[in-house]
Amino acid sequence: MSTIEYLLHGLSTAMQWHNVLFVFFGVLIGTVVGVLPGIGPMSGVALLIPITATLTAGLSPEESATSSIILLAGVYYGAMYGGSTTSILLNTPGESSSVVTTLDGYQMAKQGRAGAALAISAIGSFVAGIVAMIGLIFLANPLSAIAIKFGPAEYFSLMFLGLLAISGLAGKSMTKALMMTAFGLLLATIGIDNVSGSARFTYDIPELFQGLEFLTVAVGMFALGEVFKTILEKDEKGEEVAKINRVMPTGQDLKDSAGPIARGSLLGFCVGLLPGAGAILASFFSYIVEKKISKKPDRFGKGAIEGVAAPESANNAAAGSAMIPLLTLGIPSSGTTAIMMGAFIMYNIQPGPLLFQDHPQLAWGVIASMFVGNLMLLILNMPMVRVFAKVIETPAKYLLPLIIVFSVFGVYAVQYSTFDLLLIMGCGVAGYFLSKNDFPLAPLVLGLILGPMMENNMRRALTISNGDFMIFLQKPVSLIFLIIGLLWLIIPLVLKLKGKKVLVNEEV
Repeated sequence: MSTIEYLLHGLSTAMQWHNVLFVFFGVLIGTVVGVLPGIGPMSGVALLIPITATLTAGLSPEESATSSIILLAGVYYGAMYGGSTTSILLNTPGESSSVVTTLDGYQMAKQGRAGAALAISAIGSFVAGIVAMIGLIFLANPLSAIAIKFGPAEYFSLMFLGLLAISGLAGKSMTKALMMTAFGLLLATIGIDNVSGSARFTYDIPELFQGLEFLTVAVGMFALGEVFKTILEKDEKGEEVAKINRVMPTGQDLKDSAGPIARGSLLGFCVGLLPGAGAILASFFSYIVEKKISKKPDRFGKGAIEGVAAPESANNAAAGSAMIPLLTLGIPSSGTTAIMMGAFIMYNIQPGPLLFQDHPQLAWGVIASMFVGNLMLLILNMPMVRVFAKVIETPAKYLLPLIIVFSVFGVYAVQYSTFDLLLIMGCGVAGYFLSKNDFPLAPLVLGLILGPMMENNMRRALTISNGDFMIFLQKPVSLIFLIIGLLWLIIPLVLKLKGKKVLVNEEV
């Protein structure tokens, strides 16, 4: 079958009535998650994994996995849409990649142009989502064909690159990010060793023999961690929401935004392909590019519509293209895609080069659902801007109990274990204290997910080479991945040291 035939087959899967409902609820919940400050796509996706397992219980295993991933993907790019709402109306980013949008979006809101800013954000996000989907269609098969030729040494090095890339760009401190990565890998070793059968770090606790469940750790760290943060660091100061008058942008607004949307979409797509780069860097890069090429750069930061169009397009394109390494190589390039990879594995489906051969209905169904979801988001966001603005005012006393209920009952519905309820609470407390002290959580979750696969591939590679570790350097592709991974860590350190020397010289 050709790519077009596969896509049409995937579209027929995505257009099944129950999948259309899953797409709708996914993008709707995702938009709300993005609108509510502090929750973000990682927490939203982690929180909904157990709920999707319950909702799809009556379907066949393949259909259940397809519908669940479609819903989670909808939450992911829905949250990227919704994050702009609080950035523009409250000067508070709904999630991290919307930080740049606050620079000009809030200034537009103060000038009475909040509706135009939100509308351009929705249009730019839609265009970016379509660009990402087209890229995914044309890159999926070629990348899968290349990845099929990878051996265990190449896969180990690729996963090593993914870990180092996210560690190199996560959080304020690279040292803390690397510590969290190592901690995640350590947590991944808990349980019965598949090869030797020996118990590792179980301390004779029967519940630990199967290892730590990714779902429990992720929901605890992200969802409950945010709950504890909101409770313990409660801010009594009320924020005034900007009023929305005219929703539709003017012809001049559309003209001024066309170029930034196109450039932001392409730049965001390319940046999103890089492991660890993600939507945050994409939005920053696109904003810098627009400011550099603008004939009036002094307008930026004072309500320039280009400063909203470019970063919002870039972060949505990056979110879409982040699905490419996940689906084709089995390597998550961001914290949210790492959590989605955990959802794949929970359904006994391994993302990677064989996904398009073994599960074409799922792979192409998810890709086709991106178009349906982006169309729904455009239709939802334009007329319902005022409704989503009201969501911002939801009191914490109503919101927090709902998050706790979904977390606890969701995990228990999947695991049926009181031990996991204690673990989720412990992970929530740990997540709060770690994030409070600037320890990024995404590298830990990624280490927990990739740890078993890295160990298996390392063992297979060493079995082939009779225990010779040089196999990882003798394979050209493996060596390239290792070098890129090390450069990903070394270059930022060198630049940081150079910056310190320059600063010292200037002070002298």
